[in-house]
Amino acid sequence: MGSIPRRNARYHFDYGRQSRLAPQPGGSATCFGRSVEIAVIDFHTHSAASDGALSARDLLDRAAREGVRRMAITDHDTIAGYLSVCQSVPLGLELISGVELSCQWGRVGIHIVGLGFDPAAPAMTRHLEGLDKARRDRAEKIAHKLDRSGMPGALAGAMAVADGAQIGRPHFARWMVLAGHVESEEMAFKRFLGRGKPGDISLLWPALDDTVETITASGGLAVLAHPLEYKMTATRLRALTDVFRDAGGVALEVINGRPKPGDTDTLWRLVRERDLKVSVGSDFHRDSPYGAGLGVEVSTIPDGTGIWEQL
Repeated sequence: MGSIPRRNARYHFDYGRQSRLAPQPGGSATCFGRSVEIAVIDFHTHSAASDGALSARDLLDRAAREGVRRMAITDHDTIAGYLSVCQSVPLGLELISGVELSCQWGRVGIHIVGLGFDPAAPAMTRHLEGLDKARRDRAEKIAHKLDRSGMPGALAGAMAVADGAQIGRPHFARWMVLAGHVESEEMAFKRFLGRGKPGDISLLWPALDDTVETITASGGLAVLAHPLEYKMTATRLRALTDVFRDAGGVALEVINGRPKPGDTDTLWRLVRERDLKVSVGSDFHRDSPYGAGLGVEVSTIPDGTGIWEQL
């Protein structure tokens, strides 16, 4: 019998202990100007509408059970999960609109989280429709490559696995396992879907500044997601942050999942230097011994710092 993944542990951010940057004089350690009872928030989560394991309903119910008080479902390039549950949110939990948009800065793929926007805004609707078409076009090209590699029926199979969610390479990998073409999803990426392999089809995402503008035009706030995951030099990261801020970006995601020691210090400095706000999120996809659980405890973050005060 296979082992059962352990339940993810929640990340607790202790500003005073973990950051070498002391609070400004007069800074409060209360939670975003409110009581510490609502000091658990999560502005980066994923449902089965993109690449998460839980339905949006199960994700919300679990967040409520685990004490999260404010959250956003930020699926990749879709708000279908959010729309499916936004009218029936569990008591004690506030759900705000959210999405994680794919974009490009030069040749680098970047993710921008949009929070608190009008989901019916024309700018957002057009943007999401364009991303959906781009993803479908890429899926057809991936399927064609796999068909030429001796795996016919890949598109229909991956779409069945996706079950209405945004189709991506993980769905092709899962189908390849179910169809007996490979032994594991890891092997699917290693042999067929990873970088430089037959199914590695590049996609030209919208520009970063256009993406931020879409979020802003839709009444939302833009967050640069997991800034350190782009593996940039400090100089390049500062340049990226400047472009993001100048385009109208509001916050950096200082906490994403379980940050490594020192990562939060690096991002706090950048926040202070560029006069940006802080956002936090678990980036929860599924139970795993490696990922963070739902919710981030932020009661030690000083007032006036968090993006949540603007939502």
